Amino acid sequence: METYLNLMLIRFGVIAGGIVVLALVVFGIAVFLKRRGRLDEARRYADPAVRAALRMAARRLEDGAGRDRRRDGRR
Repeated sequence: METYLNLMLIRFGVIAGGIVVLALVVFGIAVFLKRRGRLDEARRYADPAVRAALRMAARRLEDGAGRDRRRDGRR
Protein backbone atom coordinates (compact mmCIF):
# COMPACT_ATOMS: atom_id res chain seq x y z
CA MET A 1 0.00 0.00 0.00
CA GLU A 2 2.84 2.36 0.81
CA THR A 3 4.42 1.78 -2.61
CA TYR A 4 1.12 2.63 -4.31
CA LEU A 5 0.81 5.87 -2.34
CA ASN A 6 4.39 6.79 -3.21
CA LEU A 7 3.68 6.23 -6.90
CA MET A 8 0.53 8.34 -6.70
CA LEU A 9 2.46 11.13 -4.97
CA ILE A 10 5.18 11.00 -7.65
CA ARG A 11 2.51 11.07 -10.37
CA PHE A 12 0.88 14.12 -8.77
CA GLY A 13 4.26 15.85 -8.57
CA VAL A 14 5.05 15.16 -12.21
CA ILE A 15 1.64 16.43 -13.34
CA ALA A 16 1.86 19.55 -11.15
CA GLY A 17 5.41 20.20 -12.37
CA GLY A 18 4.28 19.86 -15.98
CA ILE A 19 1.50 22.37 -15.45
CA VAL A 20 3.93 24.84 -13.86
CA VAL A 21 6.40 24.45 -16.75
CA LEU A 22 3.61 24.91 -19.29
CA ALA A 23 2.43 28.08 -17.52
CA LEU A 24 5.99 29.46 -17.51
CA VAL A 25 6.40 28.74 -21.21
CA VAL A 26 3.11 30.48 -22.06
CA PHE A 27 4.11 33.45 -19.89
CA GLY A 28 7.51 33.62 -21.56
CA ILE A 29 5.95 33.58 -25.02
CA ALA A 30 3.53 36.34 -24.01
CA VAL A 31 6.39 38.51 -22.69
CA PHE A 32 8.42 37.88 -25.86
CA LEU A 33 5.49 38.85 -28.09
CA LYS A 34 4.76 41.94 -25.98
CA ARG A 35 8.35 43.12 -26.28
CA ARG A 36 8.31 42.60 -30.04
CA GLY A 37 5.00 44.45 -30.33
CA ARG A 38 3.17 41.46 -31.80
CA LEU A 39 0.96 40.49 -28.86
CA ASP A 40 -2.12 42.16 -30.36
CA GLU A 41 -1.53 40.37 -33.67
CA ALA A 42 -1.22 37.03 -31.87
CA ARG A 43 -4.44 37.74 -29.98
CA ARG A 44 -6.26 38.39 -33.26
CA TYR A 45 -5.10 35.04 -34.63
CA ALA A 46 -5.84 33.11 -31.43
CA ASP A 47 -9.22 34.66 -30.65
CA PRO A 48 -11.32 32.59 -33.14
CA ALA A 49 -9.67 29.35 -31.98
CA VAL A 50 -10.28 30.15 -28.32
CA ARG A 51 -13.91 31.04 -28.99
CA ALA A 52 -14.46 27.80 -30.92
CA ALA A 53 -12.86 25.76 -28.13
CA LEU A 54 -15.07 27.44 -25.52
CA ARG A 55 -18.19 26.81 -27.62
CA MET A 56 -17.24 23.15 -28.01
CA ALA A 57 -16.60 22.79 -24.26
CA ALA A 58 -19.94 24.45 -23.46
CA ARG A 59 -21.74 22.10 -25.87
CA ARG A 60 -20.09 19.07 -24.29
CA LEU A 61 -21.13 20.22 -20.82
CA GLU A 62 -24.72 20.82 -21.94
CA ASP A 63 -24.96 17.43 -23.67
CA GLY A 64 -23.34 15.45 -20.88
CA ALA A 65 -19.82 14.59 -22.04
CA GLY A 66 -19.75 10.85 -21.46
CA ARG A 67 -23.33 9.95 -22.25
CA ASP A 68 -24.06 7.29 -24.89
CA ARG A 69 -21.14 7.89 -27.20
CA ARG A 70 -19.79 5.38 -29.68
CA ARG A 71 -16.09 4.97 -30.33
CA ASP A 72 -16.29 7.07 -33.48
CA GLY A 73 -17.71 10.04 -31.53
CA ARG A 74 -21.28 9.80 -32.85
CA ARG A 75 -24.30 9.08 -30.71
